[in-house]
Amino acid sequence: MRKLRVLISAYACNPAGNPHLHPGEDLVGWHLIDQLKKYHELWVISHAYNRPEIDHVLKSDNLEGVHFVFIKLPTFMRLLYKVSFGERVYYYLWQIAAWRMAVRLHREYHFDLAHHLTFGNYWMPSFIGAFLPIPFVWGPIGGGQKIPRVFLKEFTFQEKLSEYGRDAAQWIGRTLLLSRKICMHRARAILVCNRETRAMFPMRYWKKIQYFPVNGISRQALASKTVAAKKRGIIHCITAGRFIRLKGFDIVLKAFASFLKYGFRAVLDVVGQGPEEAVLRSLGRRLSLSDSVRFITWLSRADLFKRMRRSDIFLFSSFRDGGGAVVVEAMASGIPVVCLDVGGPGFHVHKEWGIKILPDRPDEVVKRFAVALKRLSENPAERLAMGRAGRTRAEQFYIWDRLAVRISNIYRKAMHENRTKAPAKK
Repeated sequence: MRKLRVLISAYACNPAGNPHLHPGEDLVGWHLIDQLKKYHELWVISHAYNRPEIDHVLKSDNLEGVHFVFIKLPTFMRLLYKVSFGERVYYYLWQIAAWRMAVRLHREYHFDLAHHLTFGNYWMPSFIGAFLPIPFVWGPIGGGQKIPRVFLKEFTFQEKLSEYGRDAAQWIGRTLLLSRKICMHRARAILVCNRETRAMFPMRYWKKIQYFPVNGISRQALASKTVAAKKRGIIHCITAGRFIRLKGFDIVLKAFASFLKYGFRAVLDVVGQGPEEAVLRSLGRRLSLSDSVRFITWLSRADLFKRMRRSDIFLFSSFRDGGGAVVVEAMASGIPVVCLDVGGPGFHVHKEWGIKILPDRPDEVVKRFAVALKRLSENPAERLAMGRAGRTRAEQFYIWDRLAVRISNIYRKAMHENRTKAPAKK
């Protein structure tokens, strides 16, 4: 079967996952492109900040089948990254430059298909998808998830302002940007990473939409065996992420304190770093958790996997993660997940390998997390069965090369479909 010539827009595509910018998107872009090159000839337009790490990889691996083109806006525009949502304005301007480059590349190479890979936001258009006259695949994209209003009440004024600014930017993108409307119309497949994002599209486009994760796992990570039977008397719990308000780490700490009142011997590892660290440490002291909670500075992926495999339960309380990479990593590590039923975690976790908590009222959510911990601690057989089921799910659904095969099949189908026209308004 002939390899397709595919033009990919991947603003974020970095094998190192730049921790200061957007590590999740970086890794999605890199891993999928690294796998897709096996099946198609790729031209990738990416931001110049990715170039040092990609060039480093190219020294030892020629990445046959993929050609990178790096675009950078004037240096002074990086100041936009210091303003709330300024990075989205920067990205919008970068997209225009990427489209101009795409036009020149298409004249030379005559691409079969265009794929907008990263950033993945449903409300930000792809200029390449909207205006390059070839079949177009959009995603995986997210952004439809929102912080439940009942939790937003506990945010600071500045944090609320940031969320309201995000809502306003999304409204502008949804309703005013013609280029986004053209993207929806022209896309032959739209990949979304959670149910909230799907709901943001008009129903006439739902037949184009497929659920597709923005997180994956490598075969190397799955090669390590999980800890078999954890017969020790102490329950080891773990949570991980950036210490920022929307991750809801205070819920985990409060729930863990309530759980300890049942009389269990347990420890909780809180892995990460961020501006909320001092606040969280102070909360831990007020809850008398100093002897049972360990704050651990951010670990490498390999070290985080090792710690997860030695743990019994993974807790994740983020209010609006579109993906939730650590949830997939916990599943791959063979431990059950307790999380809020929102966004990416709500998409990843099923009852067979975890417990999802309805995010209705803060006090009730804390109680439900504590009860979930009690249930899993009292039933080691159920805990281990959930861990095995989660690992099986990771093996079947989240391995990067399998995700790339799915996308390759989507490409083939898109090439042979007539463009679906939106029905005329009555």
